Amino acid sequence: MRVLALLAGPLVWLAALLVRHLGVETAGFTAAERARFDAEPFAAPEQLAAYARLPELVTAGYALFALASILLCGTVIVFAREIGGRLALVGGALLVAALFARLYFSGVDLTAFELVDRLGLEQATSLTMESYVDLSYGLWRIPVTASAGSIVGAVLLAVAGWRAGRLGVVRCALLLSFGWVFMGVLKEATLAGVLFGGVAAVVLFGWWAVRRSRNPVTVSV
Repeated sequence: MRVLALLAGPLVWLAALLVRHLGVETAGFTAAERARFDAEPFAAPEQLAAYARLPELVTAGYALFALASILLCGTVIVFAREIGGRLALVGGALLVAALFARLYFSGVDLTAFELVDRLGLEQATSLTMESYVDLSYGLWRIPVTASAGSIVGAVLLAVAGWRAGRLGVVRCALLLSFGWVFMGVLKEATLAGVLFGGVAAVVLFGWWAVRRSRNPVTVSV
């Protein structure tokens, strides 16, 4: 079960980032539209426009992202426990808190998509952007505060793994890359995010799962 927990979350996570990236890349935006979206301070207008054109694909990407956030809780818990020590447990707890925050953001994403369906793209985008900052922060700024645990937790886990001799430089870098994936409402999944966030997670936790199943002895790589 622990090996499954280590593998399922990262694989769905990679799939989610890839599908979210494809949802925008295959939406058929013109050069002028892309230039307009690039000039925006936030990615939300582009994400909503992509949903208006390819609702099934964009919905699939965001749904997989929510599912991955749930599955990764198990991944992080198993990983932190096997690293061992209080520092690893604190880092794991912060990462899990950040994953909970992603579920809040997923709820806001869904609401914005529903607005597109009911009000049309232009009005939905206007309403979303008018309240974007407040929606991103959440009630009492709890979600945005918890989301910081993604980076802080990854750093603490990397330090704990390094000190315990269970993670080398490469694995620590992969862990930090995984923790650095975007947080917030209607964010863009770039190709770099797919590689450094998704592939990094699969390599890191996949390696740990294989290593755990084959050899219980600690190896620093």
